[in-house]
Amino acid sequence: MSETHPQPTPGFLVWRLSMKWRVAMDRTLASLGLTHAQYSLLASLFGMQASGLRPSQRQLADHTGLEPLYVSKLARTLETAGFIERTPDPADTRAVQLSLTDHGREVTGPAIAMVRRLHDQLLAPLGGLDGPRTEVFARELAALLDVPVDPSTKE
Repeated sequence: MSETHPQPTPGFLVWRLSMKWRVAMDRTLASLGLTHAQYSLLASLFGMQASGLRPSQRQLADHTGLEPLYVSKLARTLETAGFIERTPDPADTRAVQLSLTDHGREVTGPAIAMVRRLHDQLLAPLGGLDGPRTEVFARELAALLDVPVDPSTKE
């Protein structure tokens, strides 16, 4: 690239990729009446329940990387729509446990299949969702996500 148009930074590329994927996810999930954030909660809850867990809102926030307050708002919206149930945690009166309703499972299964097809399409340049380059890419992304962020970064 020329001096007036330097190479994009890795941060810029990650941001652009995340925006592209978010828009693609929102468009894909619109037919089910879901947003990307709602899907993230439902699919995560689906997987956690399949593993025998009944997570609290806080555990789901930690799992998804979403802010706990945002998860609380999403959970209320999803409960109103009939996708999930929120019940008091018997072990902690301040906590709320989440579980999918029958309707939530009926919608989440097809949503996961739709998103899997989308991810395969978006990852086609790396050999698709199950390609070896995708596996390497996923490991690299996980390594970046594991780096703690110090909010008081000094110059």
